[in-house]
Amino acid sequence: MLKNDHFAFAVSDMDRAIEFYSGLLGMKLLFREHNENDHEIFAMLELDGGNLELIQSLDENDQPVPFEKPKVRRPFCPHVAFPTESMEETMEMVAAKGIPVVDGPTEIPGAEKWVYLSDPDNNIIEFIEWANGAHG
Repeated sequence: MLKNDHFAFAVSDMDRAIEFYSGLLGMKLLFREHNENDHEIFAMLELDGGNLELIQSLDENDQPVPFEKPKVRRPFCPHVAFPTESMEETMEMVAAKGIPVVDGPTEIPGAEKWVYLSDPDNNIIEFIEWANGAHG
């Protein structure tokens, strides 16, 4: 069986991305490094079941390269999904922190509820509430 090590998202501004994921979503920053050989900055944030890596590309002079945000459209892939015990509480947190909602919340009665959000670079984040704690 495969085990997840990490997911990765490209970002345009590492400081802003770290603030979003650690400041707004409460993820723990494990480290942030500058890879001079590959001209990038990368950071790893802690998740249960793997981590989230953020990568910012730099040019030969280690300056940020122009960044084109991905288009946000169905089926909202790729995305990373986080479980929630309460979609209502998650939506209260999303509203209080001003996190952009892309779609939802949506529900399949008796099965699941989910919502898609975006980070500042249009990377998609899903929160999912499984009915009765069941997964899938």
